[in-house]
Amino acid sequence: MLWVLFLLVAWGAAAGSCVRLCLAAARLAPPHGTSRDAREARIAADGPELTLYETAFLAGGPHRVADLVLVTMHLRRRLLLAHTGWATVVDPDGHDEVERTVIRAIGPQGQSPLPPVRAAAAAADAVRALADRLVAAGLALPGGTGRDIVSAVRAVRGAALLVAAMGAAALLTPGRGQGPGGSGVPVLVWFGLPLVLTLGCLAIARMEVHPYGSWASPAGQRLLDARTASSDGPEGDVLVAVAVRGVRAVADPALRAALGRAARNAP
Repeated sequence: MLWVLFLLVAWGAAAGSCVRLCLAAARLAPPHGTSRDAREARIAADGPELTLYETAFLAGGPHRVADLVLVTMHLRRRLLLAHTGWATVVDPDGHDEVERTVIRAIGPQGQSPLPPVRAAAAAADAVRALADRLVAAGLALPGGTGRDIVSAVRAVRGAALLVAAMGAAALLTPGRGQGPGGSGVPVLVWFGLPLVLTLGCLAIARMEVHPYGSWASPAGQRLLDARTASSDGPEGDVLVAVAVRGVRAVADPALRAALGRAARNAP
């Protein structure tokens, strides 16, 4: 009856991981009273499409917003980003609070290494206010919730593999013919139940909360998927690509090197 121990391990892993995934998914629900009304209010105020900053935050969080503002300022000749990883101010008048945060972070000398500038932009009050607004509208997840979902999904996948392994081990043990108490139910059926549980949870999670991002809620992800390229020309296309895909969307190798260096050396 050694296989019974394998069955207990399989059931424990399956039940524990599925409960963890359900609890993580439950935290995706928008705050009480803010789901539909807040989303409609936000769309009425800001238009049916996400702004570039909103797109960047939902796709990659505050550091994606920082990368977007740095690329924007570079392309519009308000900032010079060198491949060596330094930023130089060209136009000291920022067009919004995030740009003004970048200029203040560079300092009065007009030059600074990029990592502290990028970190300051990501931590700007304007970016935090943007995050709070998106969370209140049910479009972004509270901090850490997305990572909880990713971790929980991995745990359920691991539990499914463990159940299969325990079932295979049970087949190799003596006295493996029937279920508990000589019930006549084959051993593999008892392992099939937790396997169905884990695979069912994974299927439901894929339908309800996929993709398993760290920032956008399911509603935010739908808006993010529907975000089309800006209509103001090639520069807008580049900025949308950076907002959605990050630094790897930058075609200029020198600019990509500067931003990549800033990300690697971020404090």
